Amino acid sequence: MSTSLAMPARQTAFDLQVQGMTCASCVMRVEKALMKVPGVSEVSVNLATERATVQALTTISEEDLRRAVERAGYTARPVADALTQRTSERPDWLPVAAGAMLTLPLVAPMLLQLLGVRWMLDGWLQLALATPVQFWLGARFYRAGWKAARAGSGNMDLLVALGTSAAYGLSTYLLVKHAEHGMPHLYFEASAAVITLVLLGKWLEARAKRSTTAALQSLNALRPALARVLRGGVESELPVGLVQPGDLVLVRPGDRIPVDGEVVEGSSHVNESLITGESLPVAKVVGDRVTGGAVNAEGVLTLKTLAVGAETTLARIIRLVESAQAAKAPIQRIVDRVSAVFVPVVMGIALLTLLGWIAMTGDWEQALLNAVAVLVIACPCALGLATPTAIMAGTGVAAQQGVLIKDAQALELAHSVNTVVFDKTGTLTEGRPALAAVHAAPGWRQSDVLALSAALQRNSEHPLARAVMEKVRDERLPVPEAREARALPGRGVEAIVRGQRLTLGSSRLLRELGVDPGPLAGEAQLLEAQGCSISWLTQATGQHPALLGLLAFGDSIKDSAKRAVERLHELGIETVLLTGDTRGSAMSVGQALGIEQVKAEVLPADKAAFIQHLRAAGRVVAMVGDGINDAPALAAADVGIAMATGTDVAMETASITLMRGDAQLVAASLDISRRTYATIKRGLFWAFVYNLIGIPLAALGLLNPVIAGAAMAFSSVSVVGNALLLRRWKAH
Repeated sequence: MSTSLAMPARQTAFDLQVQGMTCASCVMRVEKALMKVPGVSEVSVNLATERATVQALTTISEEDLRRAVERAGYTARPVADALTQRTSERPDWLPVAAGAMLTLPLVAPMLLQLLGVRWMLDGWLQLALATPVQFWLGARFYRAGWKAARAGSGNMDLLVALGTSAAYGLSTYLLVKHAEHGMPHLYFEASAAVITLVLLGKWLEARAKRSTTAALQSLNALRPALARVLRGGVESELPVGLVQPGDLVLVRPGDRIPVDGEVVEGSSHVNESLITGESLPVAKVVGDRVTGGAVNAEGVLTLKTLAVGAETTLARIIRLVESAQAAKAPIQRIVDRVSAVFVPVVMGIALLTLLGWIAMTGDWEQALLNAVAVLVIACPCALGLATPTAIMAGTGVAAQQGVLIKDAQALELAHSVNTVVFDKTGTLTEGRPALAAVHAAPGWRQSDVLALSAALQRNSEHPLARAVMEKVRDERLPVPEAREARALPGRGVEAIVRGQRLTLGSSRLLRELGVDPGPLAGEAQLLEAQGCSISWLTQATGQHPALLGLLAFGDSIKDSAKRAVERLHELGIETVLLTGDTRGSAMSVGQALGIEQVKAEVLPADKAAFIQHLRAAGRVVAMVGDGINDAPALAAADVGIAMATGTDVAMETASITLMRGDAQLVAASLDISRRTYATIKRGLFWAFVYNLIGIPLAALGLLNPVIAGAAMAFSSVSVVGNALLLRRWKAH
């Protein structure tokens, strides 16, 4: 008897560009149509980007999804095809201009009447002007409305088509019936003005939506097309797609860097502002890494290519921003549920308005006009646009300032964070040891202790040795030669300097040599309590080794850390320091930064447990870290925030990535989240207010269809304009 384990079904993601959607009801219908395809597990449709993201089994084809969208009354094609498709040569404002020219003579008598001038255009001429507006410029509403009706649902286009057709049909009927008995009161101006105003609103809306993607467009524009490659000593200009990892790339002053690479020759300053948000150019020398898309300033650089194409930092940033903009925030799902019943309810209200006015007044002309006004004012496009346009604007401007938000859910959730937990090393501190103090024994000078210690460590790559050499270079001290240098494993190093055998090492080595720390013991104890590591310099020549001095090493606090913590406190957010480092070191950093709650000597798994404990206590927690050991805590937090200067594991786990090691970006990421969420709520408020006020006014006969059309167009434009205000945001 043999058994076999069923392999889990593999899934893949599909991206489709969907055309023909006009409101939140359209979004719901496309999502339902795609979810009905067997094998589809998840669908997210974004009205602002007109994009559908589908998670489905690999057995599903793109053609299956496209057909499902078409059955719902829309058209779909792969995003790549949509990007490469040539745009129409006809200006997008042309239908609006044509509608305005045909409609203006129709509304002119109404405008002149306000000035006391009574003038009326001939009825048949009104018909001639209104007909092309109704059936040529308004054809899009009939097509989309018919598809919606055939699919058993309603949308904005159906409302506009029904409303304007009723006004146009009523006017035509009255003109034909009463033409011989003088000109009756006609309503051609209402049908034509509504169509023209809706077209104007959609045009303004499209222009505004394009502005929300400006950040993504500017990131895409950073991709150079060509690179100067050195192969076999010969320089040639190649398309970036042909550059291979390991190739040498020459970057001249003023050029945009085409690949991610490491400097192997030359030095310069590089402007990375559009990638990391860093305002000042960054110095680059041999051994430093550079990011594709940055601009080289004054020097010539030769780079060894590390990543090209889709694997570069810039490409990953663009993918993250696109993903965040295409995703659907939790609040949008509430809007979608409302929109699913909105259009049928509006059509019911319009029918009740028609029947109610006929029953009360017997004036079916006025009843029909009031019903038309209800249909026109109730367009749900503003509801559908409020959330995605704010998400697009918020994630886009955040990316330009060096804050990468991976998904809409993180952007929405971060607004309610009230506790930020910081890792210490590499997050609030530099993550590398620096020489914190030098103390000389009686009879010796600090400069002597430092110079002799540097002599012992001149050829070492140890982090402590690099800290000593950096200090010596800063103070421009001469370093004597050392002979017979050798490492003492786990304890330190020894060598002969100026004819004397010297050792530099740990407290353990000091005890082995039998050297009494004497008056420096108190200093060492105080420094160790502050979290510093101590190295002792001794002279081992003769029978009685002597102490020359001590060096204390500590991890220096980042310049931005204190202001970052202060900014969080200003926002009313509690801060916690959570580290695996010693208690003395952690308390020292906590006190320096004003962080009262400090948890030290915590294992990685216990970090995650501590985060879960905070969440169980009702706190909404953001965890900030940069190392592999922070990954469990980043995943356990409500919002994980990783430093891009840290490990890839941390960045993959976190939902927000800070593109430079500036702790102040933590407060900035929470601030843009709060502003974006406030913008979403403000947009939804106004979208609902337009309908809650407008529909009753129209049903009561207090709203002319022309005014209703203008209000409906203005509602969409104002909601998108509200989202565009986010583009002014700056990270402090």
